[in-house]
Amino acid sequence: MPAVTVDNVLALPRLAAPDVTAQGRPVKSITTAPSGFEGEGFPVRRAFAGVDVADLDPFIHMDQMGEVEYAPGEPKGTPWHPHRGFETVTYMLDGTFEHKDSHGGGGVISDGDTQWMTAGSGLLHIEAPPEEVVVNGGLFHGTQLWVNLPSRQKMSDPRYQDIRGGEVRLLSSPDGGALLRVIAGEVGGHAGPGITHTPIALVHATIEPGAEVDIPWRPDFNALVYVMAGNGQVGAERRPIRMGQLAVLGAGDSIRVSATERQESRSPQLEVMVLGGLPIREPVAAYGPFVMNTRAELVQAFEDFQAGRLGVIPSEPHPGHVGLQ
Repeated sequence: MPAVTVDNVLALPRLAAPDVTAQGRPVKSITTAPSGFEGEGFPVRRAFAGVDVADLDPFIHMDQMGEVEYAPGEPKGTPWHPHRGFETVTYMLDGTFEHKDSHGGGGVISDGDTQWMTAGSGLLHIEAPPEEVVVNGGLFHGTQLWVNLPSRQKMSDPRYQDIRGGEVRLLSSPDGGALLRVIAGEVGGHAGPGITHTPIALVHATIEPGAEVDIPWRPDFNALVYVMAGNGQVGAERRPIRMGQLAVLGAGDSIRVSATERQESRSPQLEVMVLGGLPIREPVAAYGPFVMNTRAELVQAFEDFQAGRLGVIPSEPHPGHVGLQ
């Protein structure tokens, strides 16, 4: 980590220096993600565990997948499973993942790539390491974010976006101490390539030891900062934060993140995901792989899945079975 970088950060477009009138967002809470396992047994950190859903809106769930160095034969993925009513955004920092769905879509994402799947009305899909990765092993590290869809779009047609690492918008902080990768949304007038149903911004930032960056942020968006590696400070009051922790920020129009002078040898920089969006403010009924607005819609989703209306597994599937993840 990081997967996508440049030799000379100062050659990139730069964020404007912070406006003296900008209101830095304070920290509302900092939580530590518990560890668990997903799919067929790959390790994850549950980034949003214990956080009020009102503070997360329009997001539902986020896992940090890995970081793990697999031995030959160890890499794992997920079995076939359904989704309806939201979007999954899978960002690979290191390693390779292959995805397939019951509509014939799919592809392979690797270092720095993003796979954006709008489940919408529903589909079956599978995510797994390619055969050569299973045979040889290797490093695996990424994140998966679930983005809610408003009620009017929950039954939209499924859609994929494969965003290659070279397509993300790269920016520098004014002094070159931070590299920002804008995957979706807009930061300081610089737009990322992701096409979103729900207005959001998604940024992976690498901050050098001792450096600080003030990221302009839409005042009507919420704001979350999750640390994937390293140690630093966050918020207008510079609260300490470390790997595996999530900061929920309050109102304002900029996000301050800084890296401590001394970092671990295995994580020489501070690596954070900065994300936020326009709250949908609708009821959320979520269970397993379905995110709807009412319990009745959840029941209908399960009935549609059991009746095969969300699709069928293709005749030559990846190893695995249908399950609810």
